[in-house]
Amino acid sequence: MMQSGTTGDEPAASPVQADGEATTARAVVDAHGMVTGWSEGARRLVGYHASEVAGRPAAVLLADELPAATLRSIVELRRWNGTVNLRHRDGHLVPVSLLAHRRMQGPSGDGDGHEWLLVSPVARSHAEPDEDGLLGWSLTQSPCTMALYDTGLRLLRVNADMERVMGLSEAEMRGLRVSEIVLDAESDRTEHLMRRVLETGERQHLRATLQLAGSQRESLWSVSLAPVRDPDGTVQGVLLSAHNMTDEHLARQRLALIAEAGVRIGTTLDLARTAQELADVAVGQLADFVTVDLLPDIDDDQELRATTLADPVMLRRVANQSVLPGCPEAVVALGTVAVYPATSPAAECLASGQPSIHQVTRAGMARWANEAPDRAERMRRFGFHSVLAVPMRARGITLGVATFSRHRRADPFEQDDLLLAAEITARAALSIDNARRYTRERTTALTLQSSLLPQRLPRQPAVEVASRYLPASAQVGVGGDWFDVIPLSGARVALVVGDVVGHGIQASASMGRLRTAVRTLADVDLPPDELMTHLDDLVNRLSAEAGEPPGSAADIGATCLYAVYDPVSRRCCLARAGHPAPVLLTPGSEPQLLDLPAGPPLGLGGLPFESTEIELPEGSLLALYTDGLIEERGRDLDDGIDALLQVLARAGPSLESTCDTVLQALLPDRAADDVALLLARTHALDSAHVAAWDVPPEPSAVADIRGRVGRQLQEWGLGDAIFVTELLVSELVTNAIRHAEPPIELRLILDRHLICEVTDASSTAPHLRRARVYDEGGRGLLLVAQLSRSWGTRHTHRGKTIWAEQALPTG
Repeated sequence: MMQSGTTGDEPAASPVQADGEATTARAVVDAHGMVTGWSEGARRLVGYHASEVAGRPAAVLLADELPAATLRSIVELRRWNGTVNLRHRDGHLVPVSLLAHRRMQGPSGDGDGHEWLLVSPVARSHAEPDEDGLLGWSLTQSPCTMALYDTGLRLLRVNADMERVMGLSEAEMRGLRVSEIVLDAESDRTEHLMRRVLETGERQHLRATLQLAGSQRESLWSVSLAPVRDPDGTVQGVLLSAHNMTDEHLARQRLALIAEAGVRIGTTLDLARTAQELADVAVGQLADFVTVDLLPDIDDDQELRATTLADPVMLRRVANQSVLPGCPEAVVALGTVAVYPATSPAAECLASGQPSIHQVTRAGMARWANEAPDRAERMRRFGFHSVLAVPMRARGITLGVATFSRHRRADPFEQDDLLLAAEITARAALSIDNARRYTRERTTALTLQSSLLPQRLPRQPAVEVASRYLPASAQVGVGGDWFDVIPLSGARVALVVGDVVGHGIQASASMGRLRTAVRTLADVDLPPDELMTHLDDLVNRLSAEAGEPPGSAADIGATCLYAVYDPVSRRCCLARAGHPAPVLLTPGSEPQLLDLPAGPPLGLGGLPFESTEIELPEGSLLALYTDGLIEERGRDLDDGIDALLQVLARAGPSLESTCDTVLQALLPDRAADDVALLLARTHALDSAHVAAWDVPPEPSAVADIRGRVGRQLQEWGLGDAIFVTELLVSELVTNAIRHAEPPIELRLILDRHLICEVTDASSTAPHLRRARVYDEGGRGLLLVAQLSRSWGTRHTHRGKTIWAEQALPTG
């Protein structure tokens, strides 16, 4: 790089530029110490032309070598200054005050090394300026607000900017003290610090908030007080210099308010609370009174996307806040829908879609008095003078309007206030839209889930039951927990609790499909382990329909616990698929977790399930639940189980009260996850309600069995049911003798209904068919179906059981 004088092809430099080039000696030295740049000022300083030094070592220009210590220190510096002796072209020494800057090589700094820019002043060729005159002019014309005070703190001089700020001329202020020029508490503090400057000779600083004459709002000043000394060092006065920091202060306040809004607005998915958070943030810092009004049909997307505004404009008040306790300025009560005139700030900004500032004038107040006299009265009473209205829009839809008003603060809204209000309102609108969408989806999911859960638990003799379902908190969303009580044949009952992974409508829909599947499989009378296997296959099919491979992160998953209790044998068979183990409380014992094989969660596929059968004393209490009951943030899982055991140990006779006690003890606050709880207290059917006979595999045994059945019904006081029951028994026993294998057993069970069961060793199930006119058989099961309220077949490990259930005679 070569720097030299102007060539003929370059534009002529101005006199100031030409003088600047000549009065500063500039040279560039690369990393190897070679001269690569040379100015006209450098030629004037040492006499060499650029062509004589370019490409030569810079060291040849030195009259004396630099000390080694200096050379070592320069290596790591970005800037160096000092005095060096150069050798003039004619041989004499030239002492030079040198300033050296280290920079990257090349004009754009993209070189692979560094270079040094060396500069030194050269004596001017023309007369020096009047420095004293410049000094005086700089004081009076300085953009910094300045004033000079004597040792008596009396004003001597001020510059033009101080005159502008004070609204007074220097002559009008000369001889006065600060406290006499500005009547403010800050003036006394300023004079105190000025005395300290005179006493200590040290500078003092302060920040002062002043209400200056002629200004509508307070201004913030950064003030420096410096001692003015004579040549002997004696302090002869105090120089006050002040910088107006109001704009910077307001900008920082606006940024702080935006940051605060980002933290405080949208902390929940509750629509009203989000609107209130907007009002709370804005009051005090931006406005004296804030209202948030939303369109009445906030859930109707078609209305919110409408291009034309409804006439008249109807808005629902959802939030307000004031600097005054109790919001006395408010006319519209929270939750109330009110009409807004077309000329109101709220209606105008909704019509235009743009935020707007409105100054309250007499004409405007008169118009308001005609259109909305109650609001005009409040505005007049509290002195409203400036209103800022901002439409609340998010994702292309209009939600409502936020209105900001001032009546305590004297300064009106400005453009910067409008931008600030628009920013925090946009954030609130997005959060409100999120809350609106979430509330709608949550309501849909809750409605769907409620319709899928049992509305009323069926009455049956096997167990007494009570249940509770708690949806998750609003932050989490509706889950897929469910429970069910399914009456089975033979007075048995199935108890089910399950939990679909995830939350929302998809989880609720999946829960509904699984619950339906469980009821269908239970109706087939599958054992618990087989039922879990079929349920696992169903979950895998659901995942395949959703396009997700089994075991993937987005796969449908669930856990389930299924139990079948027989009140005749008092035996309970249970199986679970990754679900929490149930709690058992037998009479006279402590509650305990049942030791059941855990089983894999539903949806993994290909893994076996195991069932466990236990005998339960009458009056035993079974507690089935989902993990939301025992799992809680900040609480260990074992602690949750221990708490459940402790509560159940104190269980009273009322299952409903026990349910409430369990939820209050384990979930004092709102559940973070869905919770399903099912309590069942077992009953037993003793020999007085059950009669059983072994049936010889001979046709002649049918008549004997009919006689025994008749006598048993007479003992039970069911003489009116003898005829129908004998017909049912004849058909079922005859079919077993003809088509099945021994041993054959007949059992009658009396509870709310009369149940007739025939068990044999064959696994072949009979089928209902339509007999032809001349067929001698084939009408038995049709007769059974007509005479009973329900009938069916269930398979056992030793064969099958055909059962028929009759309604008991009334009267």
